[in-house]
Amino acid sequence: MTSNPDTDKEGFLRNTGDWNPAIAEHLAELDGVTLSEDHWEVIHLVRDYYENYRLFPANRVLVTKIREAFGESKGNSIHLMKLFTGKPVKHIAKIAGLPKPPNCD
Repeated sequence: MTSNPDTDKEGFLRNTGDWNPAIAEHLAELDGVTLSEDHWEVIHLVRDYYENYRLFPANRVLVTKIREAFGESKGNSIHLMKLFTGKPVKHIAKIAGLPKPPNCD
């Protein structure tokens, strides 16, 4: 399944229940991202948030949650941009196996 997960045309999993770390690695690779410990911290934080609230955190909320969990050096937009270039929220959601956030083109 990791070699060809069922995704939509943008690469988001059609079934969030199919997600696992191997699929995350595969989706990240397709986006040109090599996952590090810092990436996994964000991915797990976002998945936990989604599990609790059934929605992807707004960018400001995401940065605040990261700061609270991992400190000032990681809890800022610049850190997220370095980890997930381009459109961080879109990349994070995709790699975390979550639906595409609203207003995320």
